[in-house]
Amino acid sequence: MKNNFFKYILALFLAVGLAGCTFIFQAGKRSDAQKIQELSAQLDELARSKGLLEQKLGQEIDDKQVKLQMMEKGLVITVVGDLIFDSGKAKIRSEALPLLDKVSAVLKDNMAQFNIGIEGHTDNIPIKHSNWKSNWELSTARALSVLHYLEKDQGISPERLSAIGYGEYRPVASNETKEGRKQNRRVEIVILPNVTKIKNDSSSGAYKDESSSGAYKLEEPSENLK
Repeated sequence: MKNNFFKYILALFLAVGLAGCTFIFQAGKRSDAQKIQELSAQLDELARSKGLLEQKLGQEIDDKQVKLQMMEKGLVITVVGDLIFDSGKAKIRSEALPLLDKVSAVLKDNMAQFNIGIEGHTDNIPIKHSNWKSNWELSTARALSVLHYLEKDQGISPERLSAIGYGEYRPVASNETKEGRKQNRRVEIVILPNVTKIKNDSSSGAYKDESSSGAYKLEEPSENLK
């Protein structure tokens, strides 16, 4: 009973966090209760998939190359950037392919109903010895490299995929230390729960539902993958 209560609360926070402040619940409204129930079922699926990923990536997790977390935005698979890319580069290293293959197998076989957002992050060291305009371009190109590998090499439907680059502006550790900068150079593969937004129709004063995956959208800069 207690576990169900906490799962309900988590589902509520996920719904609000993913849909934004336009997500409205009405006490006793059956449709809202159904949305929470559906999101709770998705949380169960994400939890099962997290356990499967923990089994497949046990060595990488022990080596602190990969981290799995249930967060407000969904199930987050964080991969240390130095494992996937050489310094200043956006081409995936061959050593990282087995890890990405393990992840993609779960994404295809066990999580086909979920969309996937790929986030690129860097440390705050300015670009000096490469052709990238800034860390934004580098982080975006790295996210897109992973996206293209999942789509072209692993056969994941492109409709499920999106990518974004945050540059140095979403650090998870201090950039004052070498270890902190290493943690900040990362790629996050985010499994996105499907939620429903309530959109205000100002012309009629009514609200209507909009289906949303919470996926990030970004046009691919033409110069990034030359």
